[in-house]
Amino acid sequence: MGSFTKLIILDRDGVINFDSDRYIKSPDEWLPIPGSLEAIARLTQHGWHVAVATNQAGIGRGLFDMATLNAMHAKMHRSVAQAGGRIEAIFYCPDTAESNSPCRKPNPGMNIAIGERFNVPLEGVPSVGDSLRDMQAAHAVGARPILVLTGKGAKTRKEGGLPPGTDIFPDLAAVAEVLCD
Repeated sequence: MGSFTKLIILDRDGVINFDSDRYIKSPDEWLPIPGSLEAIARLTQHGWHVAVATNQAGIGRGLFDMATLNAMHAKMHRSVAQAGGRIEAIFYCPDTAESNSPCRKPNPGMNIAIGERFNVPLEGVPSVGDSLRDMQAAHAVGARPILVLTGKGAKTRKEGGLPPGTDIFPDLAAVAEVLCD
């Protein structure tokens, strides 16, 4: 892909779709945040390669299985495609917080894997999330942490402790607007 690849990393729950404290456990519970699908379409149409990095501890907790996660992601792919966009890769970590797994954000394992998959240095790559651990995972690889105020974002901003240089936007649509300007 080369060094001029425009790569963006998105968290899933709270950025693309509505989040739930009880986990998103079925395709029926996966509901896009208004404007998020159009934002991904806009990014796609402006030459951005969109990758998703998502902690999915619900698998590790036995709340849903791989087939269900795949069905949720099929719905997400379909919904994005209908809006005219494309998600090129989804990386997920099924491990629980207690596992201290290298792939689970705030650890940077998924971001590193995305950089390897796309053969792109992660320095300055926009990485959008709604939680402190998303920002920490981005910061750990030199990516550009972008906090959106959807999902847990407003609470995350209020709690503070964000990595230096974290940008804050109301939602994914606002991020796409700036990146596609």
